[in-house]
Amino acid sequence: MQFCTLFSGSSGNVVYLATERGGVLIDCGMSGRQTLDAIAQAGLDPALIHAILITHEHSDHIKGAGVVARKLGVPVYATEGTWDGMAAAVGELPARNRVVITAGESFFLDDLEVAPFSIPHDANDPVGYRFFTGRHSVAVATDLGFFSRAVSDAVSGAEIVLLESNHDPDLLKRNPRYPAALKTRILGKKGHLSNDAGAEAAVRLAQSGTRHLLLGHLSSENNTPDMAYRTAHAALTDAGAAVGQDVTLHVAARFQASFLYRV
Repeated sequence: MQFCTLFSGSSGNVVYLATERGGVLIDCGMSGRQTLDAIAQAGLDPALIHAILITHEHSDHIKGAGVVARKLGVPVYATEGTWDGMAAAVGELPARNRVVITAGESFFLDDLEVAPFSIPHDANDPVGYRFFTGRHSVAVATDLGFFSRAVSDAVSGAEIVLLESNHDPDLLKRNPRYPAALKTRILGKKGHLSNDAGAEAAVRLAQSGTRHLLLGHLSSENNTPDMAYRTAHAALTDAGAAVGQDVTLHVAARFQASFLYRV
């Protein structure tokens, strides 16, 4: 299994996951051209992509989905609520390539078992995903207002987890360009995980058996990769985990492919 982020952050999100038999993109929040160029630049094989899975309808997750789906001739999977919110933005697709999924109901794509789970975010029926193949599993858990028990249950024990570490609350509160309503939304129970909340979740995941943590969906204005990394590293160390031995820790790059995991 190969897993990496191609883009990650408030500017756009695209994740690549593939086995020898096929793979998927999770979200497609950059333009179609940027997404396909990033796949090529990372040395990944677009022919392995057999589907695009959408977490929710916000533009930083769907911007290029329609273009890439039409270019590659692959279906787009999303919940009914997400389809309601993104149909116009995605554009025309053959009926067979507009697939409705349901949180809590697993399905198979090639040799991947896909398990969508509900997430607390201000969108129409948003989901995260966990993927199983053989004895390995990988999870994508971003855009979380909080690390709920349901999310924890859905991703605990996954070998690799892409985990949100969106913002530093002090930077967000002091940001003069963000109106009060937007700050309240981000800090709310259906907003985004702060660095501290993401670090707490990282500890719980490491304790559940997760071996590789990738921090993602960082805010471009209210966070830095160093702040996110240091917060999670400190929390893991305080909990008794040796970073680099018991668990690896990386931060997803905003505009290029991040660390490529092979399991």
